[in-house]
Amino acid sequence: MSEITKAIQLLCEEKNLSYEAVMETIETALAAAYRKDFGNKQQNIKVKFDPETADMQAWDIKTVVEDIDEEILKNAQEEMALRREAAREDGRELTEEEVSELPHFNPKTELMISEAKKINKKAKLGEVLEIPLEISGSFGRMAAQTAKQVIIQKIREAERNMVFGDFKGQEGQIIMGTIQRAEGRKVLVDLGKVTGLLLGEQQIEREHYRPGARMKFYVMSVNMGPRGPEILLSRSSSHLVEEIFKQEIPEIESGVVKIKGVARDAGYRSKVAVQTDDEAIDPVGACIGQRGSRINTIIEELGGEKIDIIEFKDDAAAYITKALSPAKVSSVELNESEKTANVLVASDQFSLAIGRSGQNVRLASELTGWRINLKDLGGEQEASSDELSTEAEASQELTESKEE
Repeated sequence: MSEITKAIQLLCEEKNLSYEAVMETIETALAAAYRKDFGNKQQNIKVKFDPETADMQAWDIKTVVEDIDEEILKNAQEEMALRREAAREDGRELTEEEVSELPHFNPKTELMISEAKKINKKAKLGEVLEIPLEISGSFGRMAAQTAKQVIIQKIREAERNMVFGDFKGQEGQIIMGTIQRAEGRKVLVDLGKVTGLLLGEQQIEREHYRPGARMKFYVMSVNMGPRGPEILLSRSSSHLVEEIFKQEIPEIESGVVKIKGVARDAGYRSKVAVQTDDEAIDPVGACIGQRGSRINTIIEELGGEKIDIIEFKDDAAAYITKALSPAKVSSVELNESEKTANVLVASDQFSLAIGRSGQNVRLASELTGWRINLKDLGGEQEASSDELSTEAEASQELTESKEE
């Protein structure tokens, strides 16, 4: 068994590739190399390579077509160019019908019948001719080296594809990673076989991403780029909170307790709504754990971010009341058509209901899907979740522009 054959078989076993696929790649590469160094652009070259002896054969593959007068062909080519230009101006591509109705001839893959009969007197229209090509001695010596290069390239492609397949299956999940370094506002994360990317907008403002630090990331997307798998990560996504809850709370992982919604101000506070159909289980208590053991672990994973766990209610007024916790609500009046909730709170609860920079009422509104208008019982103070959200967004944009 030759060294090339051994290398191909080893590649197939290690990377789970078929022998035929590797040979096809080698022969395609050899055909391209032959065309470049010994042939011409009008040849449609097919190569047969013997890995045992490194011998090879080459053919120019042509389909026999009708003779076309040069003047007719020239006029057709000019007409085709005009049609393509007109289609481009209209912002469209030519249809197959528009292309096929004009006489056409591709010298790379086709051979007119008059020329074909010079090679084979019995040539017929539609027949595929395999015209033998001469293999020079110098190209024969190049064949083994070319095959070796293709095998190396195939190994790299196989490794990239395997890594891509592994991580594509983890899209939408949590993964552990080690901070490598920061490049501007981007942070590179070592994921073992590949490097992930944490963009600025997916980072938490208060977190420091020091090289060597290990933390959990949410896998937003996995795509194959020109240099291999491209993995976009997040620390600020609300999905990160949801997935960490699944990891740390068995009742959520099993589906006994369900997460009905997550609203997050990354790095500061999250509100998580939970529900269960099992009357024997307290969904909020299950998430907190004995003496706060479960929720404290989650808070630590999120770098100290505060977590409000809320029991989901089908009744919108009751749900909004829960969502505004820790503030105590006096009454809720709903406007179903505008999906607006007018909420009354005691004067000493008003600032608590709004929260720092409007955070509490904004998150409650996001969680419940209702616009919340807050008023105190004295009628002296009022605030809207919409207005506070607009102010928060403006403040965030100002902060980001300063950083840039």
